[in-house]
Amino acid sequence: MGEQKVQDTIIQFDHISMQFPGVLANDDVSLDIRKGEVFALVGENGAGKSTLMNILYGIHTPTSGEIYIKGRKLTRHEPGESIAAGIGMVHQHFMLVPSFTVAQNIVLSREPRKMGFFYDLKKAEKETENLVAEYGLKVDPKATVGEISVGLQQRVEILKTLYRGAEILILDEPTAVLTPQETEELFTVIRRIVKEKDMTVIIITHKLYEVMAISDRVGVMRQGKLIGVEETKNVNERILASMMVGRDVLLDQLEKTGTPGQVLIDVQDVHADDNRGLPAVNGVSLQVRAGEILGIAAIEGNGQSELLEVITGMRPLRSGEIHIAGQNASGKTPGEIRAMGLAHIPEDRIATGVSSQSTVKENLIIGKERRPEFAKKGIHLRQSSIARYASDLFAKYDLRGAGIETGAGSLSGGNMQKVVVAREFSFDTPILVIAQPTRGVDIGAMEFIHKQIVAKRNEGCAILLVSADLDEVLRLSDRVITLYEGKVTCQFEAGSIDKMEIGYYMTGNRKEDA
Repeated sequence: MGEQKVQDTIIQFDHISMQFPGVLANDDVSLDIRKGEVFALVGENGAGKSTLMNILYGIHTPTSGEIYIKGRKLTRHEPGESIAAGIGMVHQHFMLVPSFTVAQNIVLSREPRKMGFFYDLKKAEKETENLVAEYGLKVDPKATVGEISVGLQQRVEILKTLYRGAEILILDEPTAVLTPQETEELFTVIRRIVKEKDMTVIIITHKLYEVMAISDRVGVMRQGKLIGVEETKNVNERILASMMVGRDVLLDQLEKTGTPGQVLIDVQDVHADDNRGLPAVNGVSLQVRAGEILGIAAIEGNGQSELLEVITGMRPLRSGEIHIAGQNASGKTPGEIRAMGLAHIPEDRIATGVSSQSTVKENLIIGKERRPEFAKKGIHLRQSSIARYASDLFAKYDLRGAGIETGAGSLSGGNMQKVVVAREFSFDTPILVIAQPTRGVDIGAMEFIHKQIVAKRNEGCAILLVSADLDEVLRLSDRVITLYEGKVTCQFEAGSIDKMEIGYYMTGNRKEDA
């Protein structure tokens, strides 16, 4: 090896394997990536796509196999070597200093100096201005990073890699926290730098419609193996999903039956503070009826988490009123609100969703452990009854693991989420408050959870849904409200929901103002 197999190949993975304790993350992966293309790498959680890219960037040393960049073999497998070879990587969680300016972040560790010693901030700002102009990534060099939007912070990360001379850009889940407008702006930039600068861009993503929109070719990974590489123009979302999961996956709109009934969640002029004591929910009013899903669309940090915590009794109510199934729930405890007929899938499954130290069986009966069928006189647990009940849920919700005696903390993220869903949906309550139902789960588990949510809606449940994934909100909801800085900015009815327009209201703007 040492010579490129194809003239336009810029990266070669040659039989790469990566063994972690108990996990073969990459299994004999051979892959060529071409100069001047947008290459999408997709797969379920744990498929090995991020591991493969981390090997390319020098974060991991492969157990076996070799990588060639522009025909030269990587030998040290450290970030410095990959950066010197022209690799730049923008991680899903940005690595910026919030108190520094844009320019200071971009030149960090490569600061221009006056007289070889003094930090030349003016030159740093000028070099940033030149970089902004060259690549069309508009951002103010003098702005403080902690005070600009997430979309602009991502631009800073990209500019930082370009400042270091990157010819190959790896973007890990680049649109996870972007509005539709910011996503389209990012794609415009990607198209420009690929076309005008002949750069290569690799995108790690699970959003298949984005793969179709931006990539030239797509590689699909499953269980550590590269299943196949296709020209994007020759495939569609359904084909890619089937390759990812190993079976057909239904991605169509789920069938909804019945019509909305009486109001079961009634929130009027609610105000609440965040953990720092600052206003987070500022006069929110909403209603959810039986047999409908009300989705909340908002960029993270705009009061949606605090709103759900107030409704479920997990956060104090500063003012306003909340009624659950006709009963005043204002200021009630989570237990009291649950007794009114509310089940809750919390945002953080590890912190508040499961007891990691307990078994799957124990987690599945939390909240029911004193019922006569599970405990004699509310004290002595009926282990055989609990085991039968847990086994039924284990099968119904397609939990995968060692069994009901497995520790919940040892489960994968997707299976841990299924435990929470199984427990809360089995309460048979008329009201569901759901936060981030599929965060961190793969496409197969996502499909299953979506079906369960719509089934509960069709049974007559009133469902209040919050998700950072706008596509999930739009797929599941009958109505959508947008939140910005703790206030409702607009409401959209089924049949009139426009994704781009929602994006404007999520940023506090009206469409005509943009």
